[in-house]
Amino acid sequence: MALPRGIEILPITSWQNKHQNFTQKLTKNASFKLRNDHSLSKSSDKYKATTRNIQWLIGHAIQQKIRLRAMGSGWSFSKVAVSEGGIIDTKSLRLSFSISKSYVSGHYLDQGGIPENLFFTQCGMSILQLNAKLEKEKQPSRSIKASGASNGQTIAGALSTGTHGAAFNVGAIQDFVKGIHLIVGKNRHIWLERHSDPILSDKFVDWLGAERIQDDTMFNAALVSFGSFGFIHGILIETEPTFLLEEHRIDKIAYDSLLKDTMVTQNFSAIQHLLPFPQFSPDRALYHFEILINPYDFEPDNKNKGVYIKVAYKRQYRNNYIRRTRDHRGLTYGDDLLGLIQTVMDSLGALSSKIVPSLVNLLFPLAYKETQALEGTIGETYNNTKFRGKVASAALGIDIKDSVKVTQEILDIINGGDTFPGGISLRYVKGTNALLGFTKFEKTCVLELDGVDSGVTRNFYQKIWNRLEVLNISYTLHWGKINFNLNFDRLQKMYGAATVQHWIDTRNQLLDKNTRKVFTNNFIERCGLDKESGVIV
Repeated sequence: MALPRGIEILPITSWQNKHQNFTQKLTKNASFKLRNDHSLSKSSDKYKATTRNIQWLIGHAIQQKIRLRAMGSGWSFSKVAVSEGGIIDTKSLRLSFSISKSYVSGHYLDQGGIPENLFFTQCGMSILQLNAKLEKEKQPSRSIKASGASNGQTIAGALSTGTHGAAFNVGAIQDFVKGIHLIVGKNRHIWLERHSDPILSDKFVDWLGAERIQDDTMFNAALVSFGSFGFIHGILIETEPTFLLEEHRIDKIAYDSLLKDTMVTQNFSAIQHLLPFPQFSPDRALYHFEILINPYDFEPDNKNKGVYIKVAYKRQYRNNYIRRTRDHRGLTYGDDLLGLIQTVMDSLGALSSKIVPSLVNLLFPLAYKETQALEGTIGETYNNTKFRGKVASAALGIDIKDSVKVTQEILDIINGGDTFPGGISLRYVKGTNALLGFTKFEKTCVLELDGVDSGVTRNFYQKIWNRLEVLNISYTLHWGKINFNLNFDRLQKMYGAATVQHWIDTRNQLLDKNTRKVFTNNFIERCGLDKESGVIV
C-alpha cells in the first residue's frame, strides 16, 4: 500500500496502555504513525500537509471499513481512547506557533486580551514539552494556567479526557483551551470556537484553510470528547505570565469540624490557623488545596491519626528561588498518592495487594512529612512522571457540599471489612463548561482512590459507586480513569439527559455517518454515545 509522505504503517496487532492495566487487540495493518513532512521548509506548510494526511487516513479507514483513534501517550486507565481497529500515533506532531496580532480577533483585543496570551500547538505536544516551550523558549516566558500531577500526556489527550489539577479558581485543562482545529472528515476540517468568545481572526482561519464554526454548545461538546469527534489536530490555549507555586505539606491535621467546614464550603478561614499564610496576601494567593487520607491510620478528631494537607500559593515569578530536587528516597513535592502506591509496587510485585495497608502506613509519613516549602514553575512542580507497574486509579467528581459525606461512606466501607489496597485524596477544582467534563459541579471535589490494580480494588470501586447511587448522591467519573460501570442510563443521571443529547447531536452534526463509524469504539457504544440521535428518557 502506497502511503503519503509523513504516514508510516505500524506493524502492531496489540497495544498496552502506559499504566499496564489493559492490552488492546488491534486489526493488522490498521495502525499508523504520523510525522510532519520535514522536507518542507516552513512550519506552516508542514502543518497543512499533515492536515491533508489526516484526511487521507480518514478516507482510507472509511474505504477499508476500519475504526481509528488518535493516540497520544496512552495515559488513560480506561479504554476511552482506544480503537478495536487501529491507532494513530501522534506523538511526533509537536509543531507550535505564537499568535501575531493580525491573527487575533477584535473581540479578544477589546476584552483586554493580548496576542502574547495565545499559543497554538499540534496535538502530539506533551504537557512536559509544552511547559518547556512556554517557560524556557518563549520570550517573555509564559505558563499554562493549571496542570494535572503528571506531565506525560499529550495536550490533546489531557484535554479530551478532562485532566484536572487542584486549581480551585482555574479549572481543568479544557478550561484554558480557546479553539480547536478538528478534522471531521476526509474532505472537511473546521476551526471551532465559542460564538460568545471569538478569539482568532478570519485571517488565521484562512491560513488553516478550514471552515469556521462559532458555537458555544458545539465547542463545549467537543472539549471533552475523547477522540470521538474526529481528529484534533491543533489546539489554541490561553496562557499567562510565568508564575511560581510555593508548596507546603502539613502533616497530621485533626479531621475535625473545622476541616469539614472547609471541605464543604471552600471557606478557608475555618482552618486559617493551620495554613502557613492567609488565602490572600500582598505577595501570595492560595492556588491548590488537597487533603490526603491514609484509611489505615485514621481516626476523626485525633491529630495523631489525622490527615495530610498539601497547599500551593501562587506567587509572582522571580529568579532567586530554591529549585526542586529529589530527596534521598527519590521523592519530590510533586509525588502524589499514585506515586506512593507505585513505590509499593516496586518492592512487592504480586504480594503487594496483601500487605499494602501496612506499607502505606510506613510510606505516607515519608512521602508527605512536613518540610520547608519549595517553589517552582508549573513545569518544575509537576515533573515527576514515572511508572512502576500495574496500578489502579479511580476519580469521582462530586459537589463540594457532599465531600464529607462521601468520604465518610468510603471510610465506612473500609471499616466494614472491605479491603482497599491504597489511599484517598481530595482535590478542589473550579467547575467546567465542557458538556461532559467530569468536573461539572460549580465547585468540584475530585475524590481520588489510588491503589493496586486487582479484583479486590475494582470490587471496592463498584461498592462505592453503588452506595452513592442508593444514597442519591450525584457523582461523575473521570473519563481517563477506571470507570467500568459507565453506561447510557448512568451518564444521563450524571450529566442530565438534555446535556447528553446535546453532546450526541453535536457529534452527529459534525461527522457524517461513515466518519462516525471510523471514530466509534466499544467504549462509547457501551456508554450509548454512538446513537444516531439523542434520546431523552
